[in-house]
Amino acid sequence: MRPRPNVNDMTIALQYCHITVNDVDEAIAFYRDALGLQLKNDVAAGGYRWVTLGSSDQPGLEIVLSEPHAGRSQADGDAMQELLVKGVLPNTVFSTDDVDATFEKVRAAGAEVLQEPIDQPWGPRDCAFRDPSGNMVRIQATKA
Repeated sequence: MRPRPNVNDMTIALQYCHITVNDVDEAIAFYRDALGLQLKNDVAAGGYRWVTLGSSDQPGLEIVLSEPHAGRSQADGDAMQELLVKGVLPNTVFSTDDVDATFEKVRAAGAEVLQEPIDQPWGPRDCAFRDPSGNMVRIQATKA
């Protein structure tokens, strides 16, 4: 029988998260070109693609872009597609050391602005956009 590890000796970190998009190439243009993430991997299987992007500022933390039906049953893919069209999938929050400069870069790339940079009553300065598929993307100031 293996001894249980001491909880105080364990570490845990977010590795990656998935973002469902209508068009992977269109999403790459937003996440790579507008937000400045780097293309890490592009895997095709079963007629779909899973594209991984990350940041050199946070090695090991990545996002994976895929279409609603990628790796899902027809019914589950249809349900994801419906949620994506409604714009109700969970948002993604990025942090930056300069919210205003990042906002201007993303806006100049043509992203739909949901909120210009403001100081939120709960703390961070942030702004918000929609990616080309309608997902909300928030960008907030890096915590000091």
